[in-house]
Amino acid sequence: MTMIETDKAPVLPRLSGRLLTTIVIAGLVADMTWEIWARGITPLLVGGPLEPAGLIQSVFGFQNRFAAEIIHAIVGIILYPIGYLFIARPLQRMIFPRLPLFLTGLGFGTGLWIFALYVMAHLIAGFPPFLGFIPLTWVSLVGHWLFGLIVAYVVWFRER
Repeated sequence: MTMIETDKAPVLPRLSGRLLTTIVIAGLVADMTWEIWARGITPLLVGGPLEPAGLIQSVFGFQNRFAAEIIHAIVGIILYPIGYLFIARPLQRMIFPRLPLFLTGLGFGTGLWIFALYVMAHLIAGFPPFLGFIPLTWVSLVGHWLFGLIVAYVVWFRER
């Protein structure tokens, strides 16, 4: 497989068993971090937890909370790390090849936050943009930053 290269790093990763393992490890660690932040720390800061399953219920009209939790887990553990590896990081490597990993992770997390609170919550579920910038909006941003940083650093570590 021929890879486009920027600054000696391939733009897209090569599909392999190791890559699949990296996706799952990055997703699990990032999702566990998110859950600790969302359900353990956020209530101490703003009086209640982040509720992504509730958002999924609103977006898709689900009554089943368990199904919404499973969807959120699959998205966080599998789909978001794939998004990092095949969309966010390739864009960073092509546009800003010398951007520090820390900023790439924060940028990825910010993109996830925009997707969750603008695209899903506002455009699809009909909530105010970014939930009206209430305190929960900002703890959600921090949670998404943590998620993005964890994915970026786990991928970096696994590629070493």
